[in-house]
Amino acid sequence: MRLAPLSLVISLSLFTWQAHGQDTNTVSSIQAEIDIKQSEFKELSGVLDKHLKQEKQLQEQLELLRSRSISLEKERNQSLDAMNDLYRRLIEDPTLDISAAQTRYQKAIADLKQNKDDIDLQLVAISSHRKDIEAIRVSKHTLVNTLESLKQQKNTARVERLRNEFTREGTVEVNHTVNCKRTETLAACEQRGQSQGLQKATKRFMDQIFANITEQRVVEPKRNMSGAQVQVLSSHVVNSSFSGQGNYNTNLSVTMRGEVNASRLCNLLNLDNSFCSDYGSAIPNVYQPVISASYDEPVVRFKDNKSAPSSASMVTNRDTVEVNTPKKERLFQLTLRSNVRDDEVFINGVSYGSTRLDVSLPSGSYDIEIRKQGYQTYTRNINLKRSQTLRANLRKETITQSNYNQTRTRQTTSTRSLSTRSTIANSAGMIVIPAGEFEMGDLTGNGLANEQPIVKKILSDSYAMNEKEVTVGEYNEFVADTAYKTEAESGQGCAYYLNGEPVWEASLNWQNPGYEQKDNFPVVCLTYSDAKAYADWLSEKTGNEYRLPTEVEWEYAARAGTKTDYPWGNDIGNNLANCGWCGSEWSNQSPAPVGSFSANRFGVYDTVGNVWEWTQKTAGRSDVAIRGGAWNFAPTLARASTRLILATDFRANYIGFRLVRER
Repeated sequence: MRLAPLSLVISLSLFTWQAHGQDTNTVSSIQAEIDIKQSEFKELSGVLDKHLKQEKQLQEQLELLRSRSISLEKERNQSLDAMNDLYRRLIEDPTLDISAAQTRYQKAIADLKQNKDDIDLQLVAISSHRKDIEAIRVSKHTLVNTLESLKQQKNTARVERLRNEFTREGTVEVNHTVNCKRTETLAACEQRGQSQGLQKATKRFMDQIFANITEQRVVEPKRNMSGAQVQVLSSHVVNSSFSGQGNYNTNLSVTMRGEVNASRLCNLLNLDNSFCSDYGSAIPNVYQPVISASYDEPVVRFKDNKSAPSSASMVTNRDTVEVNTPKKERLFQLTLRSNVRDDEVFINGVSYGSTRLDVSLPSGSYDIEIRKQGYQTYTRNINLKRSQTLRANLRKETITQSNYNQTRTRQTTSTRSLSTRSTIANSAGMIVIPAGEFEMGDLTGNGLANEQPIVKKILSDSYAMNEKEVTVGEYNEFVADTAYKTEAESGQGCAYYLNGEPVWEASLNWQNPGYEQKDNFPVVCLTYSDAKAYADWLSEKTGNEYRLPTEVEWEYAARAGTKTDYPWGNDIGNNLANCGWCGSEWSNQSPAPVGSFSANRFGVYDTVGNVWEWTQKTAGRSDVAIRGGAWNFAPTLARASTRLILATDFRANYIGFRLVRER
């Protein structure tokens, strides 16, 4: 009798063992490369620390030289005064010896000159040292990406290894004895014995599969969620017999192959489901645990009850477990209109430009003010629970001497065009970030060393921030108005990422970054100074103060009240953002048009991936942190707390910026 689908492993075919060995070697070779790169990273970090200490010493020596210069200048002045006094006395007394005063003055001049020369040499040494530090930092940030990319490859290889381990083929022989019931025929007893023998074989096969999984300790606790099954490829009765006591004994030889729902492999290995995207849609919320077969309750179901053809399949009983996932906070569009032009809208005290205005906000209470000189201020509090339109009717003020004086004190002395201010302010696309507090740094343990320690930060006031990264079109307005030349256009061009390191290309700049772009793409190939120049221009044009965000402001806005690596959780997911290996159509190709993915709870877009973003330089430092990850960097570098430190004159086709507006 031929029986049907499931599995065990007393003997496995040779080629399946070889495949397993190749998978293991692949994971091991990637891990070996990771170990090498981690060693290089550690060594590079040590070199950087040494250089930073040396730079500090050079700076301290420079300060000493500058302090000495003050005392030497004082000595020169005193020696000059003494010599001048002797010269006056020499007129009255020609025999007076002034050689000592001359020697003193000559020495003062020589010492001062030598000290100035020492200062110049020290500045040259510091400049050279600073270039070394910048080069090390660039190497370090590219090595970080190489490391994280290798980790991605390793996890992909782990998934493939586990899939191959689950789908091995093997043959098992089992002996099984049943007691025939008085009420059943010998044929029925024989079929029952063989069915239970098959069931016994498949359970042993599955046990052996799990026992031989390389990462057995990780996988075994989730065995009932694996969806693993066994397909019987062939089976036959080696021998069978009835005993005089009414027992039926059978010896079965069964060839089987394991099967697994490949989309669940990531869950078994505690990996992000994105690593299983090649195997079809992941199933993050529903699991179908395998119910272990019991010998007295056969779970074999044949397609034809009269016979058991080899194509028949065994189906396990299954339960479904529902897992609740947090809902994303919705954003509602608030549309503001008024009966006047050139007004100014304030939401919770933050200026949003003039009407007509459309802004996306989370649900909640908002204080709305619409102001215009010569008109009574329109005020209203709304509880935003759905998208809505607010139409304001501003009434002219009645001019009296007292309110005339008050109005005069509020008048601006600027001669800027109000229509220009209105247009540019609206194009800036600002969104209010409410006041609050948060924990800044690596909260999940997945970060880099410079993300520690975790520090509690309090933002006492709300502020406005670009909801999207500054675009090519917006930067073009600035260049058209000022004829500004970026450092890439006037220097050695812009860097792009190739084979694990940035490569400089003289022809690359913000207009030609090395890939096709449109006006709604984030502008790149800009230095810190290039980004700041845009902020200064926008400030002058609008009358509001724009600047790059501090690291605290950036991370607070990116987290949007969460404590996870990404706005939606600790797994990058698939096609939720544009970063390397994130599953989007732009991943490892180019940035995406700004706002191509969902905003976070504050309504801010692209804080995960797309392009790294400059943050404001800390006083006294010559380098700057970039935040947010990029389209060609590993997903683990697009976490909310990730920070890379670069020189302010670095530029690459994966670094852009966004702005904040002061209250």
